[in-house]
Amino acid sequence: MGVAPDTADMLSFADPRHLEAYEFAVREAELLDERRYRDWLALLTDDVVYRMPVRVTAAHSLDASTLDDMHHFDEDRYSLEKRVERFETEHAFTEDPPSRTRHFVTNPRTRLGAVEGELTLRTYVLLFRSRLDIRDPSFIAAERTDTLRNEAGGLRLARREIIVDESVLRTQNLAVFI
Repeated sequence: MGVAPDTADMLSFADPRHLEAYEFAVREAELLDERRYRDWLALLTDDVVYRMPVRVTAAHSLDASTLDDMHHFDEDRYSLEKRVERFETEHAFTEDPPSRTRHFVTNPRTRLGAVEGELTLRTYVLLFRSRLDIRDPSFIAAERTDTLRNEAGGLRLARREIIVDESVLRTQNLAVFI
């Protein structure tokens, strides 16, 4: 009995590179949940790409269910830094009071990246978000595909693509990081 083609190049769960990649994702989730955004920025490469394409529903297929030219966000290092700077002011009205978040990161699958020194980590993430006391909490379920680059000091996030499981997001805004 052979290995399924889509898992043939997947690193073993015991592989130290897989463990390092998954540890990165868990540490990152902790930083985001604790609102330690400056520490989170330190995990990003200078040329990071952080995007979430819009998901669409098509009959009978999940193929091509995202729009290549439309995103909920399509950010780089500069725009992510500006978001963090705004959170540190009194003008971040979408996060006043701050959201209480929990990032649940599961089902890690790690592969060698297309470039030497990079890993591709695919995970499922469930984001729980609670704001104020009068609104129901919101959930965002998604698959993340991360390119992690080994730079001085360890792995850094070079690229993230977030594919949400819903076409219509049931959250007030996307002011939090997924």
